Amino acid sequence: MDAKISVSRLGGTAAVPPSKSAAHRAVLCAALAGGTSRIENIAYSQDIRATLGAVQQLGARVAEEPDAVTVTGRGTEGFPTVTRPVFCNESGSTLRFLIPLFSLTAQKVRFTGAGRLFARPQEVYHLLFSRQGLRFEHREDGITIFGRLSPGGFTLPGDVSSQFISGLLFAAPLMESVSTIEVLAPYESRSYVDMTLDAMQKFGVKVTQRQRKDGSVLYRIPAPQRYTPCDLQVEGDYSQAAFLAVLGVLAGGISVTGLQAASRQGDRVILDILKRCGGKITGTGGTLRFARSLLKATEIDLADCPDLGPALFALGCFCNGTTVIRNAGRLRLKESDRIAAMQEELAKFGAQVTAEGDTVSIRGGALHRPEVPLQGHNDHRIVMALAVTALAAGQPAVIRGAEAVNKSWPDFFEALRALGAKIDTEPTA
Repeated sequence: MDAKISVSRLGGTAAVPPSKSAAHRAVLCAALAGGTSRIENIAYSQDIRATLGAVQQLGARVAEEPDAVTVTGRGTEGFPTVTRPVFCNESGSTLRFLIPLFSLTAQKVRFTGAGRLFARPQEVYHLLFSRQGLRFEHREDGITIFGRLSPGGFTLPGDVSSQFISGLLFAAPLMESVSTIEVLAPYESRSYVDMTLDAMQKFGVKVTQRQRKDGSVLYRIPAPQRYTPCDLQVEGDYSQAAFLAVLGVLAGGISVTGLQAASRQGDRVILDILKRCGGKITGTGGTLRFARSLLKATEIDLADCPDLGPALFALGCFCNGTTVIRNAGRLRLKESDRIAAMQEELAKFGAQVTAEGDTVSIRGGALHRPEVPLQGHNDHRIVMALAVTALAAGQPAVIRGAEAVNKSWPDFFEALRALGAKIDTEPTA
């Protein structure tokens, strides 16, 4: 799909979509609980549908409504026979959360997917399975696991994806005896693990944690425990709100609703980043207003908020000075190489983006109309960031592969249109 963006005057109010990260965790905990849970304010993106499909293969029953889902878990009834591959689409969360859980079925289980999913690192699990004498086959077209993980002491590096830590946390309470998970310093993306622990607590599972002086953290998970049903409402997504927030301080007059001030989402740091740049933000009670602002460059540490990367690349193009983004290396391991993709596409606007190791520098300056179509790189956040850049620059542009937004925010372009953006979407010729 092509998205054709025209020069637009923006303003108004938009609701952020539900947090994809929180929804994954809620669905998974509900599927493990003995009883029925109702999860409200859920959006059926491609990633969430992958998780809903996978938990049904664990024995859960799922009943969908337009903006809510009821999940009935099997509890202590045991796991069913896994008769077909577990399709994870392009969802790294689905894959990494579920590998330890499906190992508890003590069966041979194959995971399949799409896009770059199996190009993303899985060495943490490979080593973990190998240390327990279990087979873990990782190939270009999928992953196959053999056998049941045993409880014990697990040690994981802290500079890898938090999804590995969360995956073990979800599974450990269902093992035969207590387990510990030690996460070594430097501990990046810890806020995502905090979200996992918060979800597990809501579903009745207890985990204790102790931080050591060297920065490492030790989690202790008693077992066996039971997940208990819970009704909840998924909070708004700060990582998606970032695109609206950046557009607001660049174009002005945009209010965003649906955000929780006390959220554990690490991506809520977008508000602090914008304020450091001089962004004007007002409002309380779940509604924030972003006014057009004169922005200055700042330094940003991306270690605990990697999903903000593409939006911050766009922001840097409009800041006076050079924006420096550190600890950005993990962006190369997402749905696309997000550093290379944003360099390539922003260059079409005339932006100057350089990368050296894990550090990216973006020099602010005037942007011009792209002379050739922009490419979405099969990456939802790249498409969103490019749309924000074009609208903020007041330059018409065409984004090829715009359908990638379906991965996380299928209504993204509708939300922009409600703010006055002139965007036509049509099949690519």
